Amino acid sequence: MTPVEPPPTAWVLPDPSQAPPDRELLGVGADLRPGTVLAAYRSGLFPMPLRRRGPVGWWSPEPRGVIPLAGLHVSRSLHRSMHRFQVTYDTAFEEVVRACGDPRRPHGWITPAVRRAYVELHELGWGHSVEVRSVDGELVGGLYGLQLGGLFAGESMFHRATDASKVALVALVDRLGTAGSPGQRLLDVQWSTPHLASLGAVEVPRSTYLRSLADALLLPPAL
Repeated sequence: MTPVEPPPTAWVLPDPSQAPPDRELLGVGADLRPGTVLAAYRSGLFPMPLRRRGPVGWWSPEPRGVIPLAGLHVSRSLHRSMHRFQVTYDTAFEEVVRACGDPRRPHGWITPAVRRAYVELHELGWGHSVEVRSVDGELVGGLYGLQLGGLFAGESMFHRATDASKVALVALVDRLGTAGSPGQRLLDVQWSTPHLASLGAVEVPRSTYLRSLADALLLPPAL
């Protein structure tokens, strides 16, 4: 599906290239309409509520977490796990977002408003999910994010079976890496955590991320 460009945002969003290096939260408020969210990602921002019932914050981490497509770490045990699952794409987007936003998960930030916003972006062709299923078709893991040209902005992942979320990430990286121009494609994970670092995530300066983003946005999408 060719993504449908929504009406432009009515808001003037902060410019991450002008932000002080010690500041990651660059704005609060605005809305989660498709045009606003897409404008944010194109400028290097992403939305995340300050609290489950609080206003939306617009973030630009310093440094930024990314996963180089050639730098994914796949252990032997993970490689074996991949044969225990089936992988699908864009067959259960809202179900994946709901699972990622389960309020029982610690530090949850995916509010109903966030879920609705990303489902609408999926319906417009911008949001994508990777589903990991058991051999009998049960959804046991996955991830979702937005794709803008050669940028895939990973939002969240979940698992109900060991290694299922990791399998989703491996499948995504493989898909992005075989789409052409892999060195210029950008897999954004926002902040690098110890878990993501174990899979190959690295931290890059905000300025480096913004330069890579400008190049990635010129590429055709992979999904």
